[in-house]
Amino acid sequence: MLKKKLFLTLLFSAGTVASSFAQCAMCRATVENNLSNGDVGIGAGLNFGILYLLVVPYLAIATIGFLWYRNSRQNAAKYEQVKSGH
Repeated sequence: MLKKKLFLTLLFSAGTVASSFAQCAMCRATVENNLSNGDVGIGAGLNFGILYLLVVPYLAIATIGFLWYRNSRQNAAKYEQVKSGH
């Protein structure tokens, strides 16, 4: 049940990140200024940077959570071995 909830959460999160191209007011002004001058590339770069800054903390937290979960399962298995006397 937990794996199903986790999968659905990740699936939903991945779908919302792809559609969340937002910019702050200063970034938007810079992009509009560059578009009026004929430079199209900076807008895509800013959107990628914003998404990168959005995703990295979540990946770090997910990695720490996964390592904690794996370590706790290994400790539980060791405890069960000691408890059963093997």
